[in-house]
Amino acid sequence: MAGRIRSTFTSLAQNWRMTQRVYRALPLEVGGLFLGAATIVAIPIGLWVNWLTGILVAIPVGLLAGTYWFSRRAMSAAYTQIEGQPGAAAAVIQSFRGGNWLVTPAVAVNKNQDMVSRVVGKPGVILVGEGPASRITPMLANERKRTARWLPEVPIYEIQIGDGEDQVALAKLQKALSKLPRNLRGGEVTEVRRRLDALGNAASSMPIPKGPMPTSARQVRRQRGA
Repeated sequence: MAGRIRSTFTSLAQNWRMTQRVYRALPLEVGGLFLGAATIVAIPIGLWVNWLTGILVAIPVGLLAGTYWFSRRAMSAAYTQIEGQPGAAAAVIQSFRGGNWLVTPAVAVNKNQDMVSRVVGKPGVILVGEGPASRITPMLANERKRTARWLPEVPIYEIQIGDGEDQVALAKLQKALSKLPRNLRGGEVTEVRRRLDALGNAASSMPIPKGPMPTSARQVRRQRGA
């Protein structure tokens, strides 16, 4: 039990340090939210009931507000740390909870390490491109034709990761996927993935982030050194 508690606090400390590298004012932000939320709750309860009750209720509310903000900042910092790495989008999608996204990283890769990853889910097949639009657009088009030959009846969508026009920022990728229509059932998703397995992928030819998105500075450094 003690070891588990130490491990939890160690992980929190690592996440805090990683996040503060990106957001220098993190202590002020979290502390300000804690005090603000606690004050908003404590004053009316203290005036209407009593101050002891107000303080006892305000502390957990303040902690909840501060923890929520820290988790948002930590996730944003993690996106910032991994952004730009080959295969970042595939790693991010693999870290999503729920949604049943089946990811095949790097089904197409060029010499510049621009890549297309394939995602199978209830919308159908989603091709996710990482790289400059001038290079990734034709790669997506080629992969779309290749996929359509195998699955002519399945909807195919394209998403380009980036900050340009008609591109999706890495941090907004989950939202973009969730907006796609649900065209397939659970069993159909599995069948589509099985049929696409024969296409293979280029993942074994280059190092890409695998597994969940990094949540600590150590994990990020380890992936960059892979």
